[in-house]
Amino acid sequence: MPPEPSADPVKVLAVDDVPENLAALAALLQTENVELVMARSGTEALELLLVQDVALALLDVQMPGMDGFELAELMRGTERTRRVPIVFLTAVATDERRRFRGYEAGAVDYLLKPVDPTIVRNKVGVFVELFRQRQDLARQRDEHATTLARLKAHSDNSPLAIVELDRDRRIVAWSKGAERLFGWRCAEVASFPACEIEWVQAEDRPAFTRLIDDLIGGSPRDTHVLAFRTAGGFAIECECYCSALTDISGRPVSINIQMLDVTERRRAEETQRLLIGELNHRVKNTLASVQAITQQTLRFSARPSDFASTFLGRIHSLANAHSLLSGATWQGASLSGLIDGQFAIGAFAPERFVTSGPDLDLAPETALHLALVIHELVTNAHKYGALSVPAGTVSLTWRIADGMLRLKWRERGGPSVAVPARKGFGSALIERSLNAEGGGATADYAAEGVSWILSLPHLPAPRVREAVVPPHLAARTVLEDGGTEDLAGRRFLIVEDEPLVALELAGIIEDAGGVIAGSAADLAGALTLARELEVDGALLDGNLQGQPVDEVAAALAGRAIPFVFVSGYGRDHLPAGHDDVALVGKPFGARQIVRAAASMTRNSPVIG
Repeated sequence: MPPEPSADPVKVLAVDDVPENLAALAALLQTENVELVMARSGTEALELLLVQDVALALLDVQMPGMDGFELAELMRGTERTRRVPIVFLTAVATDERRRFRGYEAGAVDYLLKPVDPTIVRNKVGVFVELFRQRQDLARQRDEHATTLARLKAHSDNSPLAIVELDRDRRIVAWSKGAERLFGWRCAEVASFPACEIEWVQAEDRPAFTRLIDDLIGGSPRDTHVLAFRTAGGFAIECECYCSALTDISGRPVSINIQMLDVTERRRAEETQRLLIGELNHRVKNTLASVQAITQQTLRFSARPSDFASTFLGRIHSLANAHSLLSGATWQGASLSGLIDGQFAIGAFAPERFVTSGPDLDLAPETALHLALVIHELVTNAHKYGALSVPAGTVSLTWRIADGMLRLKWRERGGPSVAVPARKGFGSALIERSLNAEGGGATADYAAEGVSWILSLPHLPAPRVREAVVPPHLAARTVLEDGGTEDLAGRRFLIVEDEPLVALELAGIIEDAGGVIAGSAADLAGALTLARELEVDGALLDGNLQGQPVDEVAAALAGRAIPFVFVSGYGRDHLPAGHDDVALVGKPFGARQIVRAAASMTRNSPVIG
């Protein structure tokens, strides 16, 4: 609250060469609100006026030396006393000429002696009150100036850019914060319409116009995020806190916009959203891989004990590869580190295993696949091969040739080897993992020991699988809840960059009577198959080795091929414009896949 007005008495100057007249005025004006300052000559009065602030000067006209008119003229010539009201007191009748001279000298009134006490008190009272009001106005002016200076200092130092528009949307105020944020000086933008200086980004001008219209139309305040352009041509996003100032009749006087630059924050939020989505994708892909390992290990295990040891070994191998990748912030993992991981989990004795080759860094996906491949080779060697007998040895050599990483696994000194009657999960995993990377795997079951030739390119290539109709073509899958779904004869495309997940999807479809007409693990291969392969439906991953699948989805939709998303991503990370496409989240169940596949192909004829 403003301080209370001063209670000090107001000073009134009385100038008269007759002491009795001064005493009479002192007695007449003796109140607690008035202090009479007396002088007996013009010179003495001028000296008092140098140090005293007076509300009114009562001047006698007839004085020796300097008369009242001369004193008044001197007061009007000095800045300090120019605005002091003057009332002349005279005992001589004043003609018009002298009266005019008095008014010209600055007099506000003439009083003839002897004066009427009531008139004198009332006139003095009016000027005293006017003096007090001037003091109050001056004090309020100083307070307002101090407040405005304080507000200006704070606004100039504020991180907010403060812009004020009038009712015609012209810029009337542009703070130092606005100058720092946008690069334009106040003089360069003042009086210009806000939308005519290319300050508001073109795409946000309609929203900005609606916002200002709402405020002018009566909305007291609003908050909005808008894009603006700097003088250098850079786009920035700002949170705008807007308010309308109205006059006493409610009409808008100005619009105040306080803007906070949230460009970096919005980028950080978007990055965080993407990272969370990517983390969610990786976690679900890992869970789907674990699920596939579980299902396939269980399918090829004769006894629970076989399942436990095989499953745990594969999980440990996968976990070791993940640890290597996490240690390198998922930039890659070394091949020697993957091999050392087998020693760490006790898969074999180091002296029975010989390795040779350059130290190489592998991409994350390649490292995970190769870790499982090496583990499967070691596991098979322990169960049936060279590491199952004390004298057996294993060698693993690798080299780079023609842009390919070529590995040779060779077992010697173990039991006699024969070609297996059927391919187990381990062999299928080895082949599928490397094929998914665009490489290959070939086994040689020589009598002296099994050998594998493995190859991996630096960049994965598409893998197309020939259509093979299994013996149970007309079979129907019995679901866990007793229902049935028929995929007999239906041809499917699998687009999945995780070999284990692709293997699991293929197994589920084939067990339900469907046919896998093709499979792709990268974007180029998926696009080729989506544009050329004749299929009844497709199972589409939401992301292929870090690349979005928008083009694949568009190609399938363009050929009217039904598909479902099988992804660890949520809806907001999947291709736009396909909200009606079903999403099966990872990890998935066989029932979900079969039902989704049956649902999307139920009303279409079987491709013959």
